[in-house]
Amino acid sequence: MSWFTQFLTSSIGRKLLMSLTGLFLVIFLLIHLIGNLQLLAADGGESFNHYAEFMAHNPLIQVVSKGLYFFILLHAYQGIVLWMKNRAARGNERYAVQVTRAVNTNSFAAKNMAWLGIIIFVFLIIHMGQFWFKMKFGGETDLYGLVSILYTDPIWVAFYIVCMIIVAVHLWHGFQSSFQTLGLNHPKYSPLIRFLGKAYSVLIPLGFAMIPIIMFLNK
Repeated sequence: MSWFTQFLTSSIGRKLLMSLTGLFLVIFLLIHLIGNLQLLAADGGESFNHYAEFMAHNPLIQVVSKGLYFFILLHAYQGIVLWMKNRAARGNERYAVQVTRAVNTNSFAAKNMAWLGIIIFVFLIIHMGQFWFKMKFGGETDLYGLVSILYTDPIWVAFYIVCMIIVAVHLWHGFQSSFQTLGLNHPKYSPLIRFLGKAYSVLIPLGFAMIPIIMFLNK
């Protein structure tokens, strides 16, 4: 086993991978939200369907998508491994990426990062099954139609809102923890990073949650 492999499978290496993949997924969320906001365009779904068509057939986007799927799986796997190692080492204490005391490791989010992550992972599977799978393998071309039908159901709307709350809680701790793990701490910039992390953790999930709410009310 090479030194690089040993490092990546060490506790520090796994936390580093968690941080890097987590920050990549944070960037993806913003891009995904910008695309999804086209669902609210008053054009009968034309803009969103054009966007979905572009995302589904652009070669560069397809390469990035494969990387995205890999990073999601890697992030989830590393999180579960770290959680299990922490439980084995500390009895019944739940997983939390503990780096420095600058991050609150006693918060609800910190103590339940693994469970929150598992719920989000299950949500992603359901979400992709509802839309991505039907486009990729079911021959569906009207993605806007699928979304608009789903968001007429108050149960699904409530489900998505709850999931976005869970995403917000997960991001609340994960954003700051990632920067701490990467050693990006500075008395001058850390308060700004914490502020941006908290703002991002609230605004991005709120943006996603508002889409089904608005579409449901418009119906």
